Amino acid sequence: MPANAPKKVLLTGASAGIGLAIARQLLARGHEVWAASRQPPTLPGIHPVKVDLLHDDITVALRDVPPVNVLINNAGTGLFGATDELPEADVRAQFQLLFYAPLQLIQWALPAMHARQTGRIINITSLAAVLPVPFMAPYNAAKAALSASTASLRLELAGTGIHVIEIQPADINTGFHHSTEKFGSAGQSAWETQQRNMAAAPGTDCIVQAVLRAVRTRQPAPIMVAGSFFQTRLAPIGARLLPQRLLDKLLRRYYRL
Repeated sequence: MPANAPKKVLLTGASAGIGLAIARQLLARGHEVWAASRQPPTLPGIHPVKVDLLHDDITVALRDVPPVNVLINNAGTGLFGATDELPEADVRAQFQLLFYAPLQLIQWALPAMHARQTGRIINITSLAAVLPVPFMAPYNAAKAALSASTASLRLELAGTGIHVIEIQPADINTGFHHSTEKFGSAGQSAWETQQRNMAAAPGTDCIVQAVLRAVRTRQPAPIMVAGSFFQTRLAPIGARLLPQRLLDKLLRRYYRL
């Protein structure tokens, strides 16, 4: 199948924010989209798949979905609070939604991709996997786990015709921060810093364009970053080059800790 040919796509988290923007643009370009969510969108031409990735049997929920050419793991939510105050059930839920569910979806999609010797798996992780946000330890850790497993899968599938792509968003101006569950009063300055960052961040178009490149390019880049120049270019360089003590000091000042 040519890289720019219309494809069958399974997309999670399509009900709002980044996922909804992705769904709209995929549909506009002639792709067939199955939108998996607790409340799937009602866009013209979309195939809604009602599924709760935290509690449902994913294989059963996808029983009517045909084999797809592209899987996009996008669903996610945040959890904010001091590590010692976070309920264990909520921490486990973060890992289920951000790591285990994507892994289950990959296992669902791969047999048909292997049979056709072609396919795309696109995992939307986060720059927080590289530069963790204070008071969001479970989110950071789950995204880092998905990032590491994506790198491993890319090596495992080398030469199979199946491309594995990681997209790392920085802060994006969506409703993500407002929907993040917040526990306790610790870290208020970090919470406010994040709130300001989100309000000043670019919109979803930069993520959408990265996804479209991942879907349509013959040889897509294995890792794409999307967001402001400072967060996606300058900050990661500092994270790689600065001594850890100095980096920690700068991050504490940045988040006013």
